[in-house]
Amino acid sequence: MSVMTQICVLFAICLAGEAVSAVLPFPMPASVLSMVILLILLGLRLLKPKQLQAESDFLLNNMALFFVPANVGILRYKDAVLSNFWPIFLISLLTTPLVFFVTGHVVQLTMKLLRRKEAKRS
Repeated sequence: MSVMTQICVLFAICLAGEAVSAVLPFPMPASVLSMVILLILLGLRLLKPKQLQAESDFLLNNMALFFVPANVGILRYKDAVLSNFWPIFLISLLTTPLVFFVTGHVVQLTMKLLRRKEAKRS
């Protein structure tokens, strides 16, 4: 699949996420819905990871660039951030290790399940 086709597929998935988000009776971020749609398409094998490989590699290699607008947006609300600095700092301090811990255990569980699946195939 060409890079332009891969970009079109990803944009179509994002558009579908926006459409689903617009019709839901409760607020749900379209980006999250888009990731769920992509996960479903990959899980049903309607899309294969290799079909999106080039575009995915490009996006991962340039990921830091996508954080610039968010950081600039935070600077617009510098006063609010500074007035709530300690609660934000404490929440970040407590949740960062928690996220690392949960992610590590999910990866270990996934690896264990994949090994079992491979052992059953052999």
